Amino acid sequence: MEKFTTLTGVAAPMPLVNIDTDMIIPKQFLKTIKRSGLGVNLFDEMRYDDDGQEIPDFVLNQPAYRSAQILVAGENFGCGSSREHAPWALLDFGIRCVISTSFADIFYSNCFKNGILPIVLPQEQVDALMQDATKGENARIAVDLESQTVTGADGAVFAFQVDPFKKHCLLNGLDDIGLSLEKVASIDSFEAQAAQARPWV
Repeated sequence: MEKFTTLTGVAAPMPLVNIDTDMIIPKQFLKTIKRSGLGVNLFDEMRYDDDGQEIPDFVLNQPAYRSAQILVAGENFGCGSSREHAPWALLDFGIRCVISTSFADIFYSNCFKNGILPIVLPQEQVDALMQDATKGENARIAVDLESQTVTGADGAVFAFQVDPFKKHCLLNGLDDIGLSLEKVASIDSFEAQAAQARPWV
């Protein structure tokens, strides 16, 4: 998993509330177990019309936001089913950070396991960053995980809270497998001792 330390990039404004995981990646795209290739179908039903053509008004289809790395979203982002394909699709598109007033619990946890930083801020601070995001590609937002701050385009700095363990995992690029591999020496030692103590196993 790619480490997350700092990020400065274009933020796309998505003020809708209750954006659920089926909106993020519709169910027909859940057949794959690969983490790549889902970005093209991110927000599929909002990005494309019935003929598969881009809907110009949708934010990620607008030239200023095609390379967005941050989403500033309405409350309860990621609600609905617990599909891990949702953060996969966001990451494959290029989104590394989502800022909102609240997230669905399972989606929030899945973000950390896939290299995405979900940031919870008070409504007035999200509103300020949403306003920054509407200014397009010339208004960049900076996120610093180590200092736990978000800096808006006008220089306003907002502090956010994050679980220390989740922060450690993101800073070091550790998913569940990576965490296990950190203990590989201890695992090997245990297995060697177990093999000697119980050779019949």
